[in-house]
Amino acid sequence: MIDPLNSKQNLEAIELLYRGYRSFTAQADRLLEKRGLNRAHHRILYFVGRNRDGSVADLLEALAISKQALNTPLRQLLSMELVESKRASHDARIKMLRLTPSGKRLEARLTDAQSELLNTVFEEAGPNAEDSWHTVMRILSDT
Repeated sequence: MIDPLNSKQNLEAIELLYRGYRSFTAQADRLLEKRGLNRAHHRILYFVGRNRDGSVADLLEALAISKQALNTPLRQLLSMELVESKRASHDARIKMLRLTPSGKRLEARLTDAQSELLNTVFEEAGPNAEDSWHTVMRILSDT
């Protein structure tokens, strides 16, 4: 009997996901490496950029990581003046995060590189590829 969990199609899908992610992150990784940064920093920059003046708690939720995992890379981004932190006016215990102008420029370069790659891939894959990909990724993200 064939194990459906380890079917050839599932194993191929897993391998393609790993390889695709490597391609998706390659150019951004090179840009980050030049600054001594990595994917953890990239994820922080991306989500802070999408959620201007979001709290640290919002960021922890978006990244689904612990405070301990966030601490070092966020501190580095703050010291490099790519992210800034301000106390919320309504509650001084809450830190609000936003990208600095240089953080916005870096985040835009990283996101633009990935957006260009996705545009190229969706164009090559055909007319329904983007919608199908979004459906698969939404389901995978909610699992």
